[in-house]
This record gives sequence, structure tokens and C-alpha cells, in this order.
Amino acid sequence: MKNWILMGALICAAPAWAAVEWTRGSIVKVEPDKARVTLKHRRIKSIGMEAMTMPFKVTDGVTLAPFKVGDRVRFTVVERDDHLVIDALEKLK
Repeated sequence: MKNWILMGALICAAPAWAAVEWTRGSIVKVEPDKARVTLKHRRIKSIGMEAMTMPFKVTDGVTLAPFKVGDRVRFTVVERDDHLVIDALEKLK
């Protein structure tokens, strides 16, 4: 019985790699020198965040040079050291 309970708990727990959620938004401010971008974004369901405008740090793998204010984008967010960080950012057509 214990094994079934444990197995059920493991199946129900979503692994971190499975929690990737793309969210849409638009760029309000770009600060490449600070590795930061401010986005007006839709609700991010996976972390329970309502739609809002806020700054995000970006990981080393995200280059902000091609982006400008007003660009429509989609992005993914991860938690690192108790902060939300953008780890993927793409322009929408």
C-alpha cells in the first residue's frame, strides 16, 4: 500500500522540466547593461502570478540587443535564488 501512495505522489508531482510555460507580453523597457527587461505580461498560471507590468532579470543565455520597446514577445520564467528570471525570450510576429 505504501508503494502505491508514494508512486501516486510521484506521478502527481510535476517535475521542474515539465513546468515550462510560455507567456505573452510586450516590452515596456529594455536595460541590456543591467540584464533586465520590463514586461507588461499576461497571467503566468504556473506560478500563480496575475497579469501586470514588472521588471525581470534575464539569464546569461538571453540577449536583449535585438529587442525594443513595444515589441510583442513570448517568454518563460524560472525561479533562481528566490527571484523570477526570464530564461527564454522571443519576438512574436
